Amino acid sequence: MAHFLTADPPADVTPAASTPAVTFTSAGETLLGVLHLPAGPGPHPVVVLLHGFPGIERNFDLAHALRRAGYAALVFHYRGSWGVGGTWSFQHVLDDAGQVVTTLRSEAAVYGLDSRRLAVVGHSLGGFAALMTAAADPAVSAVVSVAGFDFGAAAALSRADPAVRAAYVESWDGELLPLRGTSGEALVAEMEAAGESWRLAGLAPRLADRPVLLIGAGRDSVAPVDVHHHPLVAAYQGRLAHKVFPTDHALSDHRVALARTVVDFLDRHLRG
Repeated sequence: MAHFLTADPPADVTPAASTPAVTFTSAGETLLGVLHLPAGPGPHPVVVLLHGFPGIERNFDLAHALRRAGYAALVFHYRGSWGVGGTWSFQHVLDDAGQVVTTLRSEAAVYGLDSRRLAVVGHSLGGFAALMTAAADPAVSAVVSVAGFDFGAAAALSRADPAVRAAYVESWDGELLPLRGTSGEALVAEMEAAGESWRLAGLAPRLADRPVLLIGAGRDSVAPVDVHHHPLVAAYQGRLAHKVFPTDHALSDHRVALARTVVDFLDRHLRG
């Protein structure tokens, strides 16, 4: 069998791989997505990929790698981002992620998907959303957070130090071009208002019975591992796997290693 990182699937497999555009409705807004369907009759396990803030890195390379490995992979945009209607907020990201997972599960048969083998994988803000979504939805089979941003931990730092708060406002103000209806100040205020309810270590009891993979980046200046990764590793129990790669927040020079690690993890838990 050809390896998913080095070869395409055989050309004679039917149905052939395809990449349909899909839409979802969340709070009256139409969310745009792309579903990467693998070759073969299915039903295929499915991975929902959640991008970060504002979505510069959308992990399409990971979606294609997952498809070659036999997984359907969905990439979509949240409300208020990249031309999608509505307004952007962190809570809307959580609401949209939950709604997309629920809808995809209910429509699984339409696309030849196995709703009993559905994983959520997210990067940065998407890693936060992936863990929050899985904690709220016991039917999610497995969850992966890549350089996940712990908004509860960040909220505590922001409230404790005006200079940290100002840095978050300035940084997030600089990321708003593809987003609508928000500001750096509004996003920091939202994070601070949520406070401890968004601290990822607190999700440990709700995720203890399911496979969790936490990936950190040792040169991450956005979500430093001492704040956003190591405390989660210490708190989480159950079927936890974790790894820190010596790279930056986007895992810019570890994309092959990322794909291999995620697929190996999903193969152990969704195909076993």
